[in-house]
Amino acid sequence: MEDKKILGEERRNLLLQLLKDSNQPITGSDLALRTKVSRQVIVGDITLLKAKNEPIIATSQGYMYLKPSSPAPLYEKTIACFHTPEQTEDELNILVDHGVTVKDVRIEHPVYGDLTASIMVANRLEVKQFMSKVNATNAAYLSELTEGIHLHTITASNEQKLLAAEEALRNKGYLIES
Repeated sequence: MEDKKILGEERRNLLLQLLKDSNQPITGSDLALRTKVSRQVIVGDITLLKAKNEPIIATSQGYMYLKPSSPAPLYEKTIACFHTPEQTEDELNILVDHGVTVKDVRIEHPVYGDLTASIMVANRLEVKQFMSKVNATNAAYLSELTEGIHLHTITASNEQKLLAAEEALRNKGYLIES
């Protein structure tokens, strides 16, 4: 039997179901393989799904469907940081080692205003994967556009984890105090 590609709306419904059913990000390449289309078709499909207000985000590990918040309360905070590109991995490891999820990075660009990129790392393996992808693509960090100054949205299961992570960043000189 010949493998046939899945077409249009049927494919987008399948993508949506795959993302909803997964607790981990799924790469565009994996979605393309499963639906027998190119990765570029997947990028277009994801764009169409987002246009229909489906809460899909692109992370460094792949696409994720943002599920409604779980019953366990999450504490969230925005922190201001400053460091060199070479210190990025250290900064992210400090945060995840304190039980914190780094949701995003945000800068204030003089022309474009606020620019935000999803990171979504919660442990050292995810940090390593993120760093590998940055290095493999030779991508620049958003913070390089602002000479190292950037914001992170961080979450944790309790406020103490957020405070401990902030203190660790402060001790390394990465935290910008108001």
